[in-house]
Amino acid sequence: MNVSAEALTDEQREVVALVRQFTEEQILPVASQLEHDDVFPDEIVEGLKELGVFGFVIPEEYGGLGLDLTTYALSVVELARGWMSVSGIINTHFIVASMLMRDGTEEQKQRFLPLMATGDVRCAFSMTEPECGSDVQAIRSRAVLDGDDYVVNGQKMWVTNGLRSGLVATLVKTDPEAVPAHRGMSCLLVEKEPGVAQQGGLTIPPQLEKLGYKGVETTELVFADHRVPAANLLGGEEGNGFAQMMSGVEVGRVNVAARGVGVAQRAFELAIRYAQEREAFGKPIAKHQGIQFKLAEMATKIEAARLLMLSAARKKDLGERSDVEAGMAKLYASEICHEVVEDSFRIHGGYGYSKEYEIERLYRDAPMLLIGEGTSEIQKLIIARGLLARYPL
Repeated sequence: MNVSAEALTDEQREVVALVRQFTEEQILPVASQLEHDDVFPDEIVEGLKELGVFGFVIPEEYGGLGLDLTTYALSVVELARGWMSVSGIINTHFIVASMLMRDGTEEQKQRFLPLMATGDVRCAFSMTEPECGSDVQAIRSRAVLDGDDYVVNGQKMWVTNGLRSGLVATLVKTDPEAVPAHRGMSCLLVEKEPGVAQQGGLTIPPQLEKLGYKGVETTELVFADHRVPAANLLGGEEGNGFAQMMSGVEVGRVNVAARGVGVAQRAFELAIRYAQEREAFGKPIAKHQGIQFKLAEMATKIEAARLLMLSAARKKDLGERSDVEAGMAKLYASEICHEVVEDSFRIHGGYGYSKEYEIERLYRDAPMLLIGEGTSEIQKLIIARGLLARYPL
């Protein structure tokens, strides 16, 4: 089940085919072992750098490939089909790149984007805090201007690539008394040494243990009088951080939708293959109507999710607002991913519960998509508010 060839340009088909080949040759053969050992895939990341994946959407003038969101999203489908954690390594990098391209000063673009395009500097996105998740305006991290630096204090949570990143887009309050609260928020581009757990006033505790989504690290960031140059204030003006981060999350939701499609696609492939190999009551279980119904429903859900994801990506590529479409894509793709993976698990029967079978890994990975980049409940609020704005009385 792929998007029809007529819907894609030659360049898009070529790029996606290269990523698919990379996934087949470099990711799928090693994914389960690396995931079970919770090992960061250094060799895979080097391969992604050679492919130019970290610079996919960065303009050519800054050393990237200048591809559109649609091509990127289709590539993420292929990577997530191989191992969802790999797509997580590039997701936050992609979000920060999109924020810089949209809101960064020219000096910031010139300084960071060329290094990001090659993957020599990889990025993280830091918004959530221990006391607030979806309620972003309740963050407590502070940044006070002191001469040419901001002095940052606070704690961030659930930071993907928190340790290995070299640049972290970090949401802070520069005016805690602002009303409404979001007007007092700013985004700082925090530079740090990759892999170093203690530097200046920044401490990165050991990575958090997770049910799935392993291999890629998820950490806290603890700031204690950590100094960040004022030149690293995204866009050069205070008070725009909330809108900047929300814009980043919007494109990130397209990425999560793509991940959902990729994981679901792999679960379906495993299920339909197993259903034709496994026999029960004298014939392959794929010949039983109950299994056929499951396979038909799984394939239909995946195709619908794929089309929703493409709709959101193409709308964004046209420069149109896509908050509703991105929310719909993220909501539906993450939910059907969970459903398809569970159906694949059921088709595998007892073997699905064994770590020797790949579906066990997908079964632990899928739930993360239900809460990443905003829960399903938050997506419904975003969709509803957007629809009300589009259809006023």
